[in-house]
Amino acid sequence: MGRFDDRVALVTGAASGIGRATALRMAADGATVVGFDRDADGLAAVATEVADLAGEPMTTVVGDVSVRADCFAAVEHAVATHGRLDVLANVAGITWAEHVADATEDGWNRMMGVNVSGTFWCVQAAIPHLVASHGNVVNVASNAGLMGQAYTVAYSTAKGAVVNMTRSLAMEFAKEPIRINAVAPGGVDSPMSRGFSMPDDLDYSLMQPYIGFRAMADPSELANVIAFVASDEASRMHGAIVTVDGGLTAG
Repeated sequence: MGRFDDRVALVTGAASGIGRATALRMAADGATVVGFDRDADGLAAVATEVADLAGEPMTTVVGDVSVRADCFAAVEHAVATHGRLDVLANVAGITWAEHVADATEDGWNRMMGVNVSGTFWCVQAAIPHLVASHGNVVNVASNAGLMGQAYTVAYSTAKGAVVNMTRSLAMEFAKEPIRINAVAPGGVDSPMSRGFSMPDDLDYSLMQPYIGFRAMADPSELANVIAFVASDEASRMHGAIVTVDGGLTAG
């Protein structure tokens, strides 16, 4: 028996990185997984991996989490196809570094659209179904949402919003049969971090406090924590921000 047997999990950002690892982890634990991402080819590849691992294909929804209608369509697909929704793992995210003076309106709006609006729209769409199933939400925040960071003002602002969004949702639904938590990673060896762009003239001494003393995590290590928080083993966790950053924010 797997801890997610007979349960349906919607994973955003499922085509790569932590999202891919989470889809695989939950499928291995018995979940029926729905993957949501704008990368159709990546989703198809992960769906094949899920089928090879768990013997059951991952259904997929191609869309943009920053678009409210796409988020609602993903939730509606999960419920219409599988009859229920038990877990929402909000993993999709983007990041880059830049000088404040170089930030553009389009870049700022994209950062907020994916990291903040996408998280909220998926939660808004999913909550009625999760209350019905006594399910739960796991948002992916970041150490950047728990500390000030040079050169990532937009990203840190977005992830700080995810942190307090999680806490505020937990308070609003404190009397409902639903759990809402977040996981806050540090550095993760994923396509997002490998594609992380930085200004050529940045002062590395300002970046040093955010590097930490340990190697970056593998996406599977974050997926293990997300799966735990989403499982019945974490039944008393509600409104928690679980740091998984190798001690980066401890001191």
